[in-house]
Amino acid sequence: MQNEITKPIPLLDKKGHITEEGWARRPFWQYRRKDVKASRLAVKEWDYYALVNQKEGYAVTATFSDLGYAAVFAISYCDLTRKACAQKDAIRFFPLGKLGLSPTSTEDSQVAWSNNELRFAFVKRGEKRHLMFACPDLELPDGRIGLDVDVTLTQRPGMESINIATSWKEKRSAFYLNEKVNCMPVEGCIRRGLDKEILRVGETWGVLDWGRGRWTYQNRWYWSSASGLLENIPFGFNLGYGFSDRSPASENALFYDGVIHKLDEVTFHIPEEDYLLPWKVTSSDNRLTLDFVPAVDRSSTTNFLLIQSRQHQVFGFFSGTVILDDNSELTLTDFPGFAEDVYNRW
Repeated sequence: MQNEITKPIPLLDKKGHITEEGWARRPFWQYRRKDVKASRLAVKEWDYYALVNQKEGYAVTATFSDLGYAAVFAISYCDLTRKACAQKDAIRFFPLGKLGLSPTSTEDSQVAWSNNELRFAFVKRGEKRHLMFACPDLELPDGRIGLDVDVTLTQRPGMESINIATSWKEKRSAFYLNEKVNCMPVEGCIRRGLDKEILRVGETWGVLDWGRGRWTYQNRWYWSSASGLLENIPFGFNLGYGFSDRSPASENALFYDGVIHKLDEVTFHIPEEDYLLPWKVTSSDNRLTLDFVPAVDRSSTTNFLLIQSRQHQVFGFFSGTVILDDNSELTLTDFPGFAEDVYNRW
């Protein structure tokens, strides 16, 4: 069930099917857009970053995506203390692979896009990821107007990431290639209105969700992520399911001091009546038992007939226990992160 890939291999064969499905500690699958056996309208490519400040209790996210039918760009600011969120997004139709998103997360690259309301530039050079994004007229939860982020994330060469390549039972030419890079320390500054905050090392931590694929038309997935310091050691987790056939491998993993500790299956126990009520998250191997107390629901709905999306990305605090590969038990208390339930049709 947990097929680990340990060396570089092509992602797709001549039929457009994944050569070998599974998970990996490094981005070993070699993706080439021209190998995808589908219309350009069906190819999905995205870079998504979430930055969480443990000390001050806020999160900032940036989405840069080419989904075939449409490009979606979004910036959000979630205030976990005030329990409120501000977001601005933009849609550009039929980008068709012209945004310049890179075929690999490891090579040096850069992308940029802007309109009258949003500005984005993501630059990767070596182990540094320089993110610049802004929304001058975004009204923040505390009433200030404008958000401008200029930060650098560091991905040390020895850091492991969780990578997965899976397909769909009903359509094996549909595939999902994804890398989650957790626990990247963040330096730089954030400007809210006229006020500038310098980010100190160890206070803010970033995660990259790097994805490429060809999906089936309708999907629903669950994803949770957290990164920060646990007793002064970088710790995080990535949990996800519901998207593609996960029988070859799950993407569930703990990150502790740059090393992955692999988990089996997980389940999000979400209250049916309200996403802001407490959740529970458990794993089938009994190595993860967490209570999740939501603070703010970053919810959004998109409806363009053929293209629909309903998203609940809930930011809050995790408490409970996790068990590493050597059976060491770690205890989390009010550890900030997020968990989401997303339905997409496109």
